[in-house]
Amino acid sequence: MATGTREGKMVTVLSIDGGGIRGIIPGTLLGFLESKLQELDGPNARIADYFDIVAGTSTGGLVTAMLTAPDKDNRPMYAAKDITDFYIEHCPKIFPQNGYNNLVSSMTCMIGAVMGPKYDGKYLRSLINRLLGNLTLKETLTNVIIPSFDIKLLQLVIFNTNDAKLNDLKNARLADVCIGTSAAPIFLPAHYFETEDAEGNTRCFDLIDGGVAANNPTMMAISQILKEILMQNTDSNDTQPMECSKKMLVLSLGTGEAKHEEKYTAATASTWGLLNWLYDFGATPLLDVFGDASSDMGENLTGEAASVDIATRENLERLVEIGKELLKKPVSRVNLDTGMFEEVKDEGTNEEALAHFAQLLVEERKFRQNQ
Repeated sequence: MATGTREGKMVTVLSIDGGGIRGIIPGTLLGFLESKLQELDGPNARIADYFDIVAGTSTGGLVTAMLTAPDKDNRPMYAAKDITDFYIEHCPKIFPQNGYNNLVSSMTCMIGAVMGPKYDGKYLRSLINRLLGNLTLKETLTNVIIPSFDIKLLQLVIFNTNDAKLNDLKNARLADVCIGTSAAPIFLPAHYFETEDAEGNTRCFDLIDGGVAANNPTMMAISQILKEILMQNTDSNDTQPMECSKKMLVLSLGTGEAKHEEKYTAATASTWGLLNWLYDFGATPLLDVFGDASSDMGENLTGEAASVDIATRENLERLVEIGKELLKKPVSRVNLDTGMFEEVKDEGTNEEALAHFAQLLVEERKFRQNQ
């Protein structure tokens, strides 16, 4: 791992959920976190310098690539503060709004659910290919984990840097990985590509959005850590029981979710046919069921802010404000019995929690540098 896990006291993990245009929300939080790292460790500090693993699904996979892909100077291609501007500039072109009223738009999308994806994905593919070019997974500045789902094999595919370094057939282009993990059913077309090794062997991928099977990639990151610990024990011929001697420092960022009272009931769903599950008066129930994720820092959203693709200037700017408001709110956690976020007393605001998290990251990095 790029930051030297073996010499450190902790394994540091960043996880970013999926959610289309709502990627602006974790982008805003990461911009604040990186500003705190820079206050403590200098203006050149970047997110990738402090995390052993950055994991992201769907739009979170794109943010992961932006933070970890190297530029010509072998530094991160994007600073975290640039993510918001990136979304505001490009989302209206990725998800062009037709300008119709809600009824016509709903009817158009219902027809699209039968005839093809709502958006052709051409701008997104062109944009990602232009930004990432032929950079591959093994070139990322720290270990990344980006899940997608192979519809030909009907199985989850987990792209990660460590595997890519060991196997050329797993060393896909970052652009292909990002397009694949972002290919949300109904909204964007599936993505096909191949990888090839030095012997001419090839592997095919038929991918859709990783969120259908793994919208919260935190557990995949933790599984990867445990896998590496097991491999280290095996390589050292250690006959003692495997034990994780390091703590994990994990930041899991959500992209918000629709308020629970606005979701679906069994009475309503019992009357649905195929089209209703795909699209129901502006909502996408089947995707919501697969894609609803828990995170350490999230937000209940209503109206257009809860959508993944209403990329009007007004809605995008509202999402920026939601991210800023979230920083000022008290720390909250999910009640596993109710699924609702509840305020945690005496832990301050999210802003204060991220500032403390930045301090821990800087201390860990300095500890490693002094080994």
